[in-house]
Amino acid sequence: MSFWGQLNLMDPASWIQSEMILFHDHALTLLVGIFFFVALMGVKLLTNRMSCRTFFEAQQLETIWTVIPALLLILLALPSMRLLYLLDENFSSKVILKATGHQWYWSYEVPALNVESFDSYMIPTNELAAGDSRLLEVDNRVTLPYNVNTMVMTTSADVLHAWTIPSLGVKMDSVPGRLNSMMTNFLLPGVYYGQCSEICGANHSFMPIVVQAVNI
Repeated sequence: MSFWGQLNLMDPASWIQSEMILFHDHALTLLVGIFFFVALMGVKLLTNRMSCRTFFEAQQLETIWTVIPALLLILLALPSMRLLYLLDENFSSKVILKATGHQWYWSYEVPALNVESFDSYMIPTNELAAGDSRLLEVDNRVTLPYNVNTMVMTTSADVLHAWTIPSLGVKMDSVPGRLNSMMTNFLLPGVYYGQCSEICGANHSFMPIVVQAVNI
């Protein structure tokens, strides 16, 4: 989970989040490089006193400043497309987690582990134990195996919700009458927190998601 004063992204808990962080660093490197280059050229143009009234065109220069940005866009587009295809990749999964959004709680079901449907409500602030995180703890956590391909399927019983765990790189809309799915794999055991990321009503901020990855 994230902490106050944290400047970087959360540590990845799945391989897809690792790929997202790599793409973030790749894109940020290109953007920072372009920013400093444009800033340097702007300063040089402002401080340059040379001028030529007979200079009307520079085909070579125009070709260069057209080709280089095109190459930079390709360097940005190819990893982006690769990541999009990875997000939609479906691997053979032994475990399926079904998450259903309600106003304002989640219900879960894990058939492969013989876990029947149960509800997961946020623990009120006045009932938190020592060390618990406010607005993030729930009464019933989802328990899943780590280092096992897991398919998360989500839907909604009423309005639009979004099942989101940032450290896993998972964010899916929960749409009434529709199933959305995404593959994930917990790299390490631990407790992972998330929240509904679609404004779903008055108590939208009070339906957290907690998944515990263990060795089963």
